[in-house]
Amino acid sequence: QVQLVESGGGLVLPGGSLRLSCAASGRTFSAYSMGWFRQAPGKEREFVAAIGWSAGKTYYATSVKDRFTISRDNAKNTVYLQMNFLKPEDTAVYYCAARRSYLNPTTDSGDYNYWGQGTQVTVSS
Repeated sequence: QVQLVESGGGLVLPGGSLRLSCAASGRTFSAYSMGWFRQAPGKEREFVAAIGWSAGKTYYATSVKDRFTISRDNAKNTVYLQMNFLKPEDTAVYYCAARRSYLNPTTDSGDYNYWGQGTQVTVSS
């Protein structure tokens, strides 16, 4: 069982930056591929970024590529999402998710086994 807790959300001006963190419980964090997803009001949850359990591969949605960076620190059981050049359309609740041991990350939310409670990101002037 893995418990995930996101933090770092908030209100930011367009063009600004935020860094989201997701702290995971358990001693096998390094074996999990991790993903970030988001859900805006009235919309379905969508893939944002993912990182493999070995941290060797990263994946991004087209809409955030070159603006967002996913990374992980296995010593701290934490995955990060650095978000730069934020736009109003990035406004959503952001969730981190974990996929079971030694499986590659995917863009499909149905492939992830554990989810955090979400953190709100609002981009507005």
